[in-house]
Amino acid sequence: MMVRGALALVLASALAAGTARADAPAASAPAAPQAAALPARPLQTAPVLPPPPRPAVAVSAGNLVQTIFALTLVLGLLAGFAWFMKRFGPRAPAGAAGIRIVGALGLGGRERIMVVEVGDQWIVVGASPGRVNALATMPKQEGDATLAPPRPAAGSFADWLKQTIDKRNAK
Repeated sequence: MMVRGALALVLASALAAGTARADAPAASAPAAPQAAALPARPLQTAPVLPPPPRPAVAVSAGNLVQTIFALTLVLGLLAGFAWFMKRFGPRAPAGAAGIRIVGALGLGGRERIMVVEVGDQWIVVGASPGRVNALATMPKQEGDATLAPPRPAAGSFADWLKQTIDKRNAK
């Protein structure tokens, strides 16, 4: 919009200057008043500025060392905060100190059977996403080995696999 105005001003001044020159050589023509003609102005354009300089991001050893130092400092602070909270943070309630999970067995994706030691008793608990049920109560056993299921013989899987392959090939 500013450029259109400037162009119109230049054209008007050029026309006025051309008309005044055409009238000047004629002796018989009365002199045209100069006030009526628009004065010639130089074209005013906005200064062309160079694009702003881009910030120089030079990758140097100093920047890399500074970044690694800052990262190490932040990770150290996080580790220190975690240690502090573990050492001096809130403790488990005193009632939970007498409870221990002796063993657990996953039955499905989210169902488990657990043996929980409370005082001198073991409680067999079934846990699912919606509820926890006490299934049985028994006196505390002396060794944890009584809960471990018997291990199959080392060759039992190999035997089973061989039987399965033989059955499929027999058909």
